[in-house]
Amino acid sequence: MTFAQLAVAGAAAVLGPLLALPRGWRLPVTIGELLAGLALGHTGLRVLDATDPTFAFLADIGFALVMFVAGTHVPIRDPRLRPALRTGAVRAAVVGVLAVPLAMLIATLFKTGHFPLYAVLLASSSAALVLPAVDARDPAVLTLLPQVAIADTACIVALPLAIDPAHAARAGSGAVAVLGSAALLFLGLREAERRGWRRTLHKVSQRRKFALEMRLGLILLFALAALAVATHVSVMLAGFAFGLAVAAVGEPRRLARQLFALTEGFFGPLFFVWLGASLDVRSLGDHPRFALLGVVLGLGALVVHWAMRVGGQPLRSATLAAAQLGVPVAAATVGTRAHLLADGEPAALVLGALVTIGAVTVAVRGASPRTVSADATPPDAASAG
Repeated sequence: MTFAQLAVAGAAAVLGPLLALPRGWRLPVTIGELLAGLALGHTGLRVLDATDPTFAFLADIGFALVMFVAGTHVPIRDPRLRPALRTGAVRAAVVGVLAVPLAMLIATLFKTGHFPLYAVLLASSSAALVLPAVDARDPAVLTLLPQVAIADTACIVALPLAIDPAHAARAGSGAVAVLGSAALLFLGLREAERRGWRRTLHKVSQRRKFALEMRLGLILLFALAALAVATHVSVMLAGFAFGLAVAAVGEPRRLARQLFALTEGFFGPLFFVWLGASLDVRSLGDHPRFALLGVVLGLGALVVHWAMRVGGQPLRSATLAAAQLGVPVAAATVGTRAHLLADGEPAALVLGALVTIGAVTVAVRGASPRTVSADATPPDAASAG
């Protein structure tokens, strides 16, 4: 990859903020970045080559950072969510159970054999997509967030096992290694916080302009990503697990701003442009059944979440819970790289996510001012979670 191509990719990614600028649309920034990648990549002009090793490696860094930021968005420490934790866990579990037979039916009808993957997609939610668009002070929203956070976390952990069942044992052991290492990092970070080491580091870094917190955070993230690669697990899990560990300790504001700037300003947009460039949407025309598959997956996700109306969940909350982007994007990325999906299937997974985002956009537009945050902005790169 050349500097000229990198400049083209960066310029193309600006389409994301441009499309997200109208507040009435409430479009995630990532949609424009994906569209830019589609226009310049395999589907469109083929100016950007997603198979270029340098481009792919930079995208991997962006993927890990995007999932890290998504993990930090999970409100683990918010005490207001604890009373609703049981209800949220039950709803997430019921949605997961309902997703299994529907996923089996979809996989049978479309003859793909990927029902475990489809079950994970149907049951998934996106905490980072929902949180920026709602007012967490609303009681109805407080009962929704635990469900979204639990489903988001469970599906990201389950994805490596579901996408390649033939190597589930290997993926499972790798996932355990990554999650165990993230747990150890959490204990270390908590001890550093308790002993005041983190505050001392922060003061020195701020006074001397060393950016030590960001350096240390990136070192730990990349070390966990290296472990994920070595154990045949996606860097997605490494980034998300480390994000959860940091969220559980309490993310320092300075580190949050630094990593947000690094992710949203460069690596995140680059990843989504790369993903768009790697997708072959033209294959949907050659294989119309995959276009239909994408629509069915999106509608299926909405249906299994709407079923919670029986338990008293408002329709708008159920629609918000069905929002997804991170898990389908991760599935498309991993499936493309490992050649686990048929031609056109990765694009179908992303199309399914777009169907849910369309429904969420309508739900948010129709929400009362109390439910939707007055200063809500379209989700940033963290909306991959």
